[in-house]
Amino acid sequence: MNLGKAFKLSAVFIVSALGGFLLVTSCLFLYLSPKLPSINELKDTRWQIPLRVTSRDLKIISEFGEKKRSPIDFDEIPALMIDAILAAEDDSFFDHGGIVVSGLMRGVVQLATEGRIKSGGSTITMQVARNFFLTKRQEFTRKFNEILLTFRIEKALTKQEILSLYVNKIFLGNRAYGFAAASHVYYGKPLNDLSLAQIAMIAGLPKAPSSYNPLADPERATVRRDWILRRMQSLDKITEEQYRAAVLEVDNASLHRSQSELNAAYAAEMVRQQVIAKFGLKAYTEGYTAITTLDSSAQVSAVSAVQSGIRAYDKRHGYRGAELKTLDPAIWQETLRKTPKVGPLDPAIVTHVYNDRLTLLKKNDESAILNWTDGLDNLRLFKTVNARSAPIASAASLFAVGDLIRIEQHENNRVSLSQVPLVQSAMVALDPFNGAIRALVGGFDYRQSTFNRVTQATRQPGSNFKPFIYTTALKNGFTTASIINDAPVVFKDARLEDTWRPENDGGKFYGPTRLREALYRSRNLVSIRLLRRMGVDRTLEGLQSFGFNTSEMPSDLSVALGSHAMKPIDIATGYAMFANDGFRVNSYILDRVIDRNGNVIFQASPRLACNPCEPESFDTNLSPQSVNGSSDSTVEQQLEQLFSDIEQSSLAEGDKYSWEKVKQSLKLEPAAASVPAERVIDSQTAFLMDSMLKDVILRGTGRKAKSLNRTDLAGKTGTTNGPRDAWFSGYSPHLVATAWVGFDDNSLLGRNEYGGSSALPIWIQFMGEALSEKPITVKRQPNGIVRVKIDSKTGKRVAPNQRGIYEFFKSENVPVAPDDENSATESEQQPLPDDLF
Repeated sequence: MNLGKAFKLSAVFIVSALGGFLLVTSCLFLYLSPKLPSINELKDTRWQIPLRVTSRDLKIISEFGEKKRSPIDFDEIPALMIDAILAAEDDSFFDHGGIVVSGLMRGVVQLATEGRIKSGGSTITMQVARNFFLTKRQEFTRKFNEILLTFRIEKALTKQEILSLYVNKIFLGNRAYGFAAASHVYYGKPLNDLSLAQIAMIAGLPKAPSSYNPLADPERATVRRDWILRRMQSLDKITEEQYRAAVLEVDNASLHRSQSELNAAYAAEMVRQQVIAKFGLKAYTEGYTAITTLDSSAQVSAVSAVQSGIRAYDKRHGYRGAELKTLDPAIWQETLRKTPKVGPLDPAIVTHVYNDRLTLLKKNDESAILNWTDGLDNLRLFKTVNARSAPIASAASLFAVGDLIRIEQHENNRVSLSQVPLVQSAMVALDPFNGAIRALVGGFDYRQSTFNRVTQATRQPGSNFKPFIYTTALKNGFTTASIINDAPVVFKDARLEDTWRPENDGGKFYGPTRLREALYRSRNLVSIRLLRRMGVDRTLEGLQSFGFNTSEMPSDLSVALGSHAMKPIDIATGYAMFANDGFRVNSYILDRVIDRNGNVIFQASPRLACNPCEPESFDTNLSPQSVNGSSDSTVEQQLEQLFSDIEQSSLAEGDKYSWEKVKQSLKLEPAAASVPAERVIDSQTAFLMDSMLKDVILRGTGRKAKSLNRTDLAGKTGTTNGPRDAWFSGYSPHLVATAWVGFDDNSLLGRNEYGGSSALPIWIQFMGEALSEKPITVKRQPNGIVRVKIDSKTGKRVAPNQRGIYEFFKSENVPVAPDDENSATESEQQPLPDDLF
């Protein structure tokens, strides 16, 4: 009787409890259901995709955005990746209806008794509901909302669609959102290229992405990885042999901050700033692609030339010793891990020292031998900028075990000694016909210094500025044969603060000198006297036409020697006028911006020089591709590669990329709104300046560039007092480039470090590669230019049977013939200027 009564009481209790549970559940459903978000939001998901910056030929340079994400479709997920995810998170995903009751009840009990959930009760569908719509606060109402949303998701979407959302949404540490992004962040490669062990490692990240990732805690991450591999084996997703091989694999995860196919970080930062200025912070998440004007091959050449030139300078001035001395072996690996690579220079620690070699430890426990002939022989130590020690007698006399040094990697595992340079350099190259920046290097390495010396550094250009003074003179009646005295002079000018005694390099003076010779030999006193003859105010007014801000220039004679600090980008833009026959163009680097659907939302409209081109300007017409961009076929071949890893996996048909729009937008042709550039140098003056600047290379301070074996090169060196700055700016009709070398703190470069010895080699290396496939293109002589024979000493015209040299003149400035000169009246003869002798 008592037993039956107890049974009845238990039944009543169970029924009452069940009824109460159903009542509470119904009330919660009626209360919460109207407040739940619409599942249609999942169908219209717009992934937060970072801003991507590419070269003009669509090489990825950098990505900007808090969330690193590369959305993929379900069909693109490797089968092993799916197996690993399900083994780790929800092995019955394809069988249940959204929840697993046993796991859910276990979580509810833990939440009620302990205030938190220890073991997972969430299915993948529940995680999708939570990640898209809810917070992670562990409350009954939130959990109930999660369950309701889970049922709705399961009803509205297929299992494949749900898994796609999960794979693309989940946070996996180190700013990686989604498994495709995590693959790049931790291993630097796409999902399809991961090993089984790496797949399992990434599959284990959702449990604790910040603490279980292989960078934060390699040991815990490996334990989690091996557990997932065992689960996969027990579920018959992999064999026992695959399992054993995978658990033995040593993990090599490292942080890959962005997917980059081109070293152009300085340019990428410039573009980032411009895009944010135009579109605001939403540009970080809307999946915009900013296509720059950079040419990838030219950029690679520029980076190599700058780094080679800096290392050559550094080697000339001596070795400064190890970066760190005699480190404790216990911290060797940690030190190497924390020491970044700078340019091509890797860190290494000396493990053994011999007289003729060093044994080194590199990152990842790799070893190397630095032999005597790989930088130790003839190694001299830095003493001052102008002095080095005698060569070291042995490696043991300088290095000790535990020293941290820098090495360069070569073929066949050979390494050579190097050091992180202190000197800096910059290079920028432009298309002279529209100002498009084809290459830009703001320093030795962006990781070493983010200061962009192309656009941010203002340095005295020295003689690199003289061509603009000479151009102004030619526009105002002077000729290439005008005689100016190269002789000592002292100026007492209050604006120069003190008595000023300018002189030529070497301290010599050469007397009366033709302007042409004065330019290619870089005679300072001639430039100063020329400026005085023209007048400072008149000259500054003429310089305004080149686009220079003359209000900041000194109103004194020092401007003739480039005393006013300028940016390399401004100098290069100025030299573009000499290359394009006298048209003023503006430099630019952002060509266009397209959205995630391929629509063009910004298009540059550069001013185009020579538009329409004057057929008499060149003897070889430039192809449209050389001026405006790559051909259509080249673009189409790279379209799919560019967008394959950012194509969003939304289920809404209207949110897919419109490939026709993309193809149309990426045809790199000049914008319809482009207008002709203003001519600021007449064609006759432009021709004369071009011929004078060619002489700088043929017989002047730029003679080293003759090694390129091209007749269409012209340019000018520049060196400032000290010397502290070394420049070379030059061009062909295809490309104009400026190279600068100096210290950020304006320190002395040292003896014999001139524009022709420090900057010119960088320019030569770059132009040799950049112009290797360009035809030699020489300007034709324009109308209004005549060629006559003159006396090289006086600049006067000589008879055909007399000795002399040939010179170009504007037709209105041709020197009178000898017979005409004798018959000229006294009033027609011009007196010599007072400052000639």
